[in-house]
Amino acid sequence: MSRSVLGPVVRPLAACFLLASGSLGLPAQAQEMGSREWAQATRDERLGWFRDARFGMFIHWGLYAVPGGVWNGTNHAGAGEWLMHSAKITPADYAPLQAQFNPVEFNADEWVRIAKAAGQKYIVITSKHHDGFALFDSALTEWDVMGTPFKRDIIKELADACEREGVVFCVYHSIMDWTHPDYLPRRGWDNRPTGTADFDRYREFMKGQLSELLSGRYGDMGILWFDGEWEDTWNHDLGLDLARHVRTLQPSIIINNRVDKGRRGMEGLDGEGEWEGDYGTPEQEIPASGLPGVDWETCMTMNGSWGFHQNDHHWKSAESLVRNLVDIASKGGNFLLNVGPQPDGRIPQASIDRLTAMGDWMETNGESIYGTAASPFNRAPSWGRVTQKPLPEGKTRLYLHIFDWPTASAGATMVEFTLPPFKNAWSNARLLGNTGFRVMPGAEAGTVLLPAEAPSAVASVLAIDLEGAPEVVALFTAPAADGSVNLAARDASLAGQLRYEDRFDNIGYWTDSMGRVWWEFAAPAGTYEIHCMVAATAAEGGGRFAIELDGSTVAQVDIPATNGWGDFTNVKAGTVHMENQDPHTITIRAVDKPRMALMNLREVRLVPAK
Repeated sequence: MSRSVLGPVVRPLAACFLLASGSLGLPAQAQEMGSREWAQATRDERLGWFRDARFGMFIHWGLYAVPGGVWNGTNHAGAGEWLMHSAKITPADYAPLQAQFNPVEFNADEWVRIAKAAGQKYIVITSKHHDGFALFDSALTEWDVMGTPFKRDIIKELADACEREGVVFCVYHSIMDWTHPDYLPRRGWDNRPTGTADFDRYREFMKGQLSELLSGRYGDMGILWFDGEWEDTWNHDLGLDLARHVRTLQPSIIINNRVDKGRRGMEGLDGEGEWEGDYGTPEQEIPASGLPGVDWETCMTMNGSWGFHQNDHHWKSAESLVRNLVDIASKGGNFLLNVGPQPDGRIPQASIDRLTAMGDWMETNGESIYGTAASPFNRAPSWGRVTQKPLPEGKTRLYLHIFDWPTASAGATMVEFTLPPFKNAWSNARLLGNTGFRVMPGAEAGTVLLPAEAPSAVASVLAIDLEGAPEVVALFTAPAADGSVNLAARDASLAGQLRYEDRFDNIGYWTDSMGRVWWEFAAPAGTYEIHCMVAATAAEGGGRFAIELDGSTVAQVDIPATNGWGDFTNVKAGTVHMENQDPHTITIRAVDKPRMALMNLREVRLVPAK
């Protein structure tokens, strides 16, 4: 088989089974209980470091960095590591990239130092992405880094650098493989014959490569991060078998839920059924209420691409990334933030700049992220987010991350801040990084005095110690100074396929007509106009939605077409009358969805009627 005809060469599989032999294996207790039952019983112990870490670096790197999202002069937006798929490149045409991959500026120690300075406690790198190319020295294929001009084991160098710096080393490994001759299904443009393809043989090859990665050469790994499990050739039983294989090699390893079929879209975890894997993996989104009862980790890009893309300059701001980290921690999750190194081996400067800014914030405020648990409150306060941490003698420390600092009157040196409602006695209130200011009780109960100027323009952190476990009072969105109730997309509760999108600050992916979104709020009795900020293209979106107050429909609205999914317009959706100031729930649901998606929804505002 020559590369020019069939693509990358795979060596015989005899080594697969030899690598799994020796002293490795499941503990005796695991053999008695069964691999899956043992993994569930030891989850708290194995995930201890993961729950403390909260912040990690994702690295997508491979041959796709060389073209950087451009193929034969055509730009493929967002393609990066998916370029082979997006540009419909055959394995034979893709194979020459191996001879062009020569990242002479790669420095594993520098990469780890960048991650560590940002406050990231673990690194997850693509050992093999969907194109099947291995960044490590594999005895089972020539389609690896040793077949490039570089001829250095990148995974080994990075694993060693992580060990030197005390950063937990982890790897991503794709189940899907677009170039292996035995992987099925094939892409529609792949012109190789399929008559001899054998998916079971491919599975043994994959197990063999995982044996290479987990046999000790690369140390004890923290996480095996699977992906590409969604195709029909993969199923639950195969996921169980693969997880057992991995745990046989390294019993203490953490495995994400993508080893199995327990993922629904980008939400990260299907709450129904018994799926293999230790935690859920929301992608490019932060679940509105986290994933209660399970461990989870949001993976996200800094721009619009995972792998390096030479024309993708749509970078998120450092402020947005810090607040995403805080938001995720406040909901009990981890933040796995991606970098896509350049073909020469350097991390793009735009990524370094943002990581440096995050590291500056973490140097002062890291204690409010590491080792914390989700907020004890039922929803996020309007001014920011909350995390908590247990203290000795049964006390609890709340960390109040204040995004919107209260406005001081002209000439004032202090400003009053209202604490979120709890019943505990409190003490030892202090601003992180601002040791020169003494936080004191305000004139009103449940308030404190803070400096007029915020310590951080991004998120200032007020730590306050409570006696005992938090005894909190439910939080509801309150009216603004003009009496209006502003219900933002970021603060909504979601059901169905819906998800919050940071790019346009909206609720999107309303592809499921059963999807609904709701907010809890409190407002004075009276009549209010309902205003909705919506976007929908004529070709793909539109339809009709209903607005419900406390379970009763108060309006139905036709969605106007706008000039794009990011082009929002205000729709006045009628009025609603509230008889009392009790907490209320407003819900928006689809009535009919004639095309691909209903709409993007940025905000609902209740404005006092004149």
